[in-house]
Amino acid sequence: MPAPGEAADAVLAAWLATDAGALLLRLRAELGFSDPAALRDAGDARSQAWLAGALARHRQHDSVLSEEAVDDPARLTARRVWIIDPLDGTREFGERDRPDWAVHVALWQDGDLVQGAVALPAQGVTLATGTPLPRRPAPVGGPRFVASRTRAPALVARLAEALGGSVVPVGSAGAKVAAVVRGDADAYVHAGGQYEWDSAAPVAVARAAGLHTSRLDGSPLVYNRPDPLLPDLLVCRPDLAGRILALIADR
Repeated sequence: MPAPGEAADAVLAAWLATDAGALLLRLRAELGFSDPAALRDAGDARSQAWLAGALARHRQHDSVLSEEAVDDPARLTARRVWIIDPLDGTREFGERDRPDWAVHVALWQDGDLVQGAVALPAQGVTLATGTPLPRRPAPVGGPRFVASRTRAPALVARLAEALGGSVVPVGSAGAKVAAVVRGDADAYVHAGGQYEWDSAAPVAVARAAGLHTSRLDGSPLVYNRPDPLLPDLLVCRPDLAGRILALIADR
């Protein structure tokens, strides 16, 4: 495995996300979809155990904040914190033929996100800060907003209507941001409540791809806080950010 250092951290983040994703694909094949609840629970548990073990081996002096682990307050005084979501989009993971779920691995260091990786195992893709990211095609027509397929906020529909755009339903937060990074969508607006592990890795990747990232009031996204609740998020093409934020402020 890579030695400590910035380049090594980027490689490690991508490796962790990709291999945890491969584990989850094997689990899907092993358990099948006859009991979706059991599959989802097993996915959360096994991916968490694998990632925790790998980080303990390769970055034993770093702290970890994970959706699936008890929060250790020691992270608040640590210089380096891995922020992970072992299975983002648990609902989609438990549904046959759904590819829009992800594994998130991010590294926060000295006050900001420095590395991140979002694996989309069912799509055979890992987007990571340490690897070349896809070039987005030039936009055609009105902006495409990605939103939850089950809990799409009314705000997204209003923004799409105001900008002459459309709304595309997608599962996990990681899959939504990945759609913007890859040019399959133009903006992701979330207002329904999230935690740091939902957005840390996607935001790190989005920033590396040159996208705008912020809270819905335009303020910066801040990570490794005592309360990991981070309820709203905007990731979009830079040329759309001003218009979207102005419309949100006027709502």
